[in-house]
Amino acid sequence: VQLVESGGGLAQPGGSLRLSCAASGFTFGSYAMSWARQAPGKGLEWVSGISNGGAFTAYADSVKGRFTISRDNAKNTVYLQMNSLKPEDTALYYCTKGSLSTATSTRGQGTLVTVSS
Repeated sequence: VQLVESGGGLAQPGGSLRLSCAASGFTFGSYAMSWARQAPGKGLEWVSGISNGGAFTAYADSVKGRFTISRDNAKNTVYLQMNSLKPEDTALYYCTKGSLSTATSTRGQGTLVTVSS
C-alpha cells in the first residue's frame, strides 16, 4: 500500500488549496478513504471521509461548509478542496485508507498546509 499526498503549501487566510492523494498497491475503488490532519503539538484529527464509490461523504464540524472531499477511482486519487482557509487549518494533512469516519493507521507521509498572512 502506498499513499502519496501532494498539494500543500502556504496560503493566506481566506485562500484555497487542493490536496491530492495518489494511491497504489490495493484495489482503490473498494475502500473508503479519509483525510486527517495533525497540527503542531496536537494529536491526529479526522477531517473528512468518502465512501468507496463516492456517494457518501462526511466532515468534521471544524471544516464543514469549507472543505470538499472527492475521488476519482479511475485515477486512484482522492482530493480535498479547501476553501476559506483559516490559520487554525495549519497542519500536516494525511490521507488514510479504509474508513469514511475515522483516521486509520494506513496513511501516507503527509503534505504540509500553512495558513498565514
